[in-house]
Amino acid sequence: MSVNGSTVAAGFALQNQNGAGNGYAYAGAAAVAQDASTIYFNPAGMTYLARGHHVSGGGNLLIRSLRFGDAGSNPFLSYPLGDKGGQAGGLSLVPAVYWSMSLGTAFRLGLGISPTFGNSTEWDRTFIGRYQGRFSEITAINFNPSMAWQLSEDVSIGAGLNIVRFEADLRSMVPVTSLLPAPVDVETKMKGDDVGFGYNLGVMFRLSPSTRIGLTYRSTVDLRVEGRLTAPGTVIPASVALELPNTASLAISHMISDRLRLLADLTWTGWDNVPAIVATSRASGANLANERLGFKDSFRVGLGTQYQHNDRLRLHAGFAYDQSPVRNAMDRTVRLPDSDRFWLAVGFNQKLGERTSIDAGYSHVFFKGAEIDRPTFPNPSLQVIRGSFDTNVHIISLQLNHHF
Repeated sequence: MSVNGSTVAAGFALQNQNGAGNGYAYAGAAAVAQDASTIYFNPAGMTYLARGHHVSGGGNLLIRSLRFGDAGSNPFLSYPLGDKGGQAGGLSLVPAVYWSMSLGTAFRLGLGISPTFGNSTEWDRTFIGRYQGRFSEITAINFNPSMAWQLSEDVSIGAGLNIVRFEADLRSMVPVTSLLPAPVDVETKMKGDDVGFGYNLGVMFRLSPSTRIGLTYRSTVDLRVEGRLTAPGTVIPASVALELPNTASLAISHMISDRLRLLADLTWTGWDNVPAIVATSRASGANLANERLGFKDSFRVGLGTQYQHNDRLRLHAGFAYDQSPVRNAMDRTVRLPDSDRFWLAVGFNQKLGERTSIDAGYSHVFFKGAEIDRPTFPNPSLQVIRGSFDTNVHIISLQLNHHF
């Protein structure tokens, strides 16, 4: 089990920033503001929490299946073609914790800690696509101090600082052609880390006692990931310039009746900022690796409901469509075999007392077919990986909320 998370939102972003939202597919999350996790989704929402301290903590267990089906890949020279690589998914735990406090009637302070980006993929060493990538692990932990101010009864604003601790570990098998005719592979590893900074802004409008709209923006984060490229007998100091994408979201929360709430959102992510992973030598500046991603900007649409069954139990359900930044088979990689996906979710909130409640949720993420037709080397006649990936994810979430 890893704690970095397996990609569930598009690209290598992690949508699972609390346990409660999983029960309604995170639909309208920027307008929900029912617990301290609003710090991530819309910091302005802290002004909708009762005065005092609010703490929310929990996590999502991601159960991911990822398998490859070959459709005519060719071997490199006289090296064995290899096999399907086994089950490259697995279990991942995505934790998150939030705290907010009131300063008078109009001001709020808060802090959130959660992994905002992550991916974990591990193929067998004999995988057909081992020369393109065998093991990939990305983790971005976000520390998010935030504040909010209620300007009037109907308008609140919020802002936060994002301090991102980023780590990456990318491994591939490499054929040692100097030892031919013996088909020998060795593993190379590119590992590094960095700390980057960004910001997020939010505003909440109450259009009526039953309707509110949330608008949020989260900035890009510029990173210079420094580490080493290692192979047997070789260590090269290396760096990768990377810009984590910005996002913007429009969300609505509307009470249809005194028991039924409708939630919806439209979210945009600027994946155009991530065209490739380019590793360079810190000593000479020479390119060591250039892995094209070809990401395009993407959208997410969510629709959810909450039904207040009684004073202590609230039921949740939701649906979402998440567009992938990968649009064609030549840009899809074995490290991140991404594709468009659909969420179906159910959950509940149960009060344990006047100041304590729990949220639980389950969602199933259905991925569309993801084909790959990608050359391994600059000369495509040497090897092309052709096939498709079959992916699905089950997500189980739990969250504890307390107000004091």
